[in-house]
Amino acid sequence: MNLYFEEDGAFKAGTILSQAGTAYQVELVTGRRSKVKAANAFFEFASPSAAELTNRIPEAAAELDPAFLWEAAPDTEFGYADLAAEYWGEGAGPVERAALLTVLHGNPVYFYRKGRGVYKRAPADILKKALEAVERRRQQEEQRRAWAAEMTEGRLPEAIGRMAMTLLVSPDKNGIEWKALSDAASATRQTPLKLLLALGAIASPYAWHVDSFYAENFPKGAGFPADLPAPEMGAASELPKAEVEAFSIDDSETTEIDDAVSVTHLEDGRTRIGIHIAAPAYGIRRDDAMDRVARARMSTVYAPGIKTTMLPDAWVAAFSLDEGREVPALSLYVTVSPEHEILETETKLERLAVAKNIRYDKLEHPITDEAIEAGTLEAPFAEALTWLWHFARTLQKGREEVRGRPEPVGRIDWSFALEGEGEAAKVSLKGRRRGEPLDLIVSELMILANSTWGAWLEEEKTAGIYRSQRIGRVRMSTTPAPHEGLGVSRYAWSTSPLRRYVDLINQRQLLGVVTGEGAAYAGNDADLFTIVSQFENLYGIYGDFQSRMERYWSLRWIEQEGLRHIEASVIKPELVRLEHLPFVHRVPGLPEDLERGRRVTLDVLGMDYLELALETRLAGVSDEIDQAELMDEDDAEDAEGAEGAENAPEGTAADVAAEASAAEPAPAN
Repeated sequence: MNLYFEEDGAFKAGTILSQAGTAYQVELVTGRRSKVKAANAFFEFASPSAAELTNRIPEAAAELDPAFLWEAAPDTEFGYADLAAEYWGEGAGPVERAALLTVLHGNPVYFYRKGRGVYKRAPADILKKALEAVERRRQQEEQRRAWAAEMTEGRLPEAIGRMAMTLLVSPDKNGIEWKALSDAASATRQTPLKLLLALGAIASPYAWHVDSFYAENFPKGAGFPADLPAPEMGAASELPKAEVEAFSIDDSETTEIDDAVSVTHLEDGRTRIGIHIAAPAYGIRRDDAMDRVARARMSTVYAPGIKTTMLPDAWVAAFSLDEGREVPALSLYVTVSPEHEILETETKLERLAVAKNIRYDKLEHPITDEAIEAGTLEAPFAEALTWLWHFARTLQKGREEVRGRPEPVGRIDWSFALEGEGEAAKVSLKGRRRGEPLDLIVSELMILANSTWGAWLEEEKTAGIYRSQRIGRVRMSTTPAPHEGLGVSRYAWSTSPLRRYVDLINQRQLLGVVTGEGAAYAGNDADLFTIVSQFENLYGIYGDFQSRMERYWSLRWIEQEGLRHIEASVIKPELVRLEHLPFVHRVPGLPEDLERGRRVTLDVLGMDYLELALETRLAGVSDEIDQAELMDEDDAEDAEGAEGAENAPEGTAADVAAEASAAEPAPAN
């Protein structure tokens, strides 16, 4: 005798070996023996054999129409045996009953299970909706297979092409579009990205790098809301006017002029330096419409040929320190002795008219240490620049004593000039040597301003956002702490409020102290902690994007110049820095005994614009040592972590050079 029963949710047949009370000992078709409770048994049968029954069930079930069975079933609950008798009469044998059970159990759209072998047919209205859903799923599966087949054969379905970037950046992995793409990618043994590139849905590796960044970080587009208010200058015309002759130092591409400087010689050989910072916080209040937009962006985005500003053009123009206009400025005045000792500092909110925007890349004569030393400097504000250079050297020397080592100088920071649009642009390189006079002046003055204002906020018991560095680790927090890399006791970014939200926040806090209106944020304000976290996250993402695009354009330049060999200097085992490029590269198999700074020659074997990888092999080792590489010890750790994530600034601006000297990447101005 045989038994048809249910075990672990599946219907099975087996030969009864024995029966004791309410349990059977059954040998399954597979040969395995199982103990089956009587409550789990459907029926006993003598023939056919358990194996034959199992083989015949699928064919018999295929002849049963669940829709017809639904019509034949009663409205009330019913047992499978009753429906079998109704359907076949006396001809309902073991195969028929088992087949009916299979159909009832396998069609939950038509029949609801109410117990073992007991069912109830679904209400007509619910069945209709369920069948419509089943049909939709069937059609979707057909569409999925059709799309996958098209892509496998090298054709791009229109629907996949329309949403290609979404499928790669933020896919709905339950959607048929993603499933079709995934199926086709598996069938062609490549990643979805490479498949879409091959099909033309993604125009090029360049388009992928740029468009994916903006799709992920600016999903609504890089433009600003159309309903933003016009810049609000408040009572700026009533602010006291700065009676100084101020000038700024930037390259010709800079549009967000955050900082300017003035030099006024006083009696007894004293000098008063003015460090003047654009004051957008004067017109952008906490949580107003413009503040919410700036907070969402956190920073201006920079990459070669790309710039997406934190503030709209109208707001930048309203507060930028452009020459010939009076705009609000937060000024730090530093009175200095003839020996360059700082005697006192004062912070003011005032109206400032910048006399000159010096564009250093347009100067007729270069500004060099030699020209300053010889007194032959030919440039606007030559006397002021000469005095500032000497003062900056004093400031740098003081920081070096605190740091315990000299600032790295001599390294050339490379950036790109692009002629043309997009990936078709012609690439040329711009180099700026660290420690050059203008870099030194700007960086030291901005370090002075940021460290002075950081300490002042602490003295005034006013919350601020600080950057600190201990044991090589840079962090940002609301807790004041030393910045060992810069050699200052406190450091709070405050000098680039047009392009960095943290600077805007710190300026807002400083204005609260200067005006007596009180700080916008208390020290325990949870919003301040959230801003720190959001800023670090987005600033890191923007920096990574800049680094990736610099690697892209480095590869383009190598190809454009037709280089087959390239010089590099060793950073650490297997890691080198390419000559004339902001590109750190790993060379597997590079001899481990090559010391830092050793010059090597590499054969260029190939490159991958998608992975931003360069394929090389060691061609030769020189006896020459790159002394600039030896001086810049801090930078080795950054290079190890990023393989080329050097954010070479596009222009001299605010604290960019200062941060670079401490091995902290910062975007260009």
